[in-house]
Amino acid sequence: MLVRLRECVDRVIVCDDGSVDLTGEIAEAMGATVVRHDRNMGYGAALRSLFRAAVEMGADVAVTIDSDGQHDPAELTRLVDMLRENELDIVIGSRFLEGDSGVPGWRKAGIGIINALSVNGSGITDSQSGFRAYGRRALEMLNITEDGMGASTEILLRAGEAGRRIGEAYAP
Repeated sequence: MLVRLRECVDRVIVCDDGSVDLTGEIAEAMGATVVRHDRNMGYGAALRSLFRAAVEMGADVAVTIDSDGQHDPAELTRLVDMLRENELDIVIGSRFLEGDSGVPGWRKAGIGIINALSVNGSGITDSQSGFRAYGRRALEMLNITEDGMGASTEILLRAGEAGRRIGEAYAP
């Protein structure tokens, strides 16, 4: 994943969230900047650290992508282009905008429920996608308090409350 990411971006930042498997060392050896947590603090805490690092490095745009291989790093240009061309603050890489997502039915149903309960009326189809592009304005305003997986929803709620513009791009 890191090799493919490095082909698409200027800089890769990895959060080693208290891993015990050499994640940080391998990422550093491959040229990534590594932000480390001494212990596992959760998805939201990792995002908080990554956003802070991106702002400190002067990033205009930051893209998050989960390390599970679910998304193709080559698709990140689609998110970034949409962000810039439409003057958006956040673009979500949605698995559900076109055709069959390959996501198991039980998981798709769960995401649908979360969408309905948390971002109802926004038209967002994939509130739980970890594949997102964030513009500088979003990075600077986001103050995630949720340490766990709820951070995905918290980000969208806070951005909406702050009047930030959110869009989606198909990202199989």
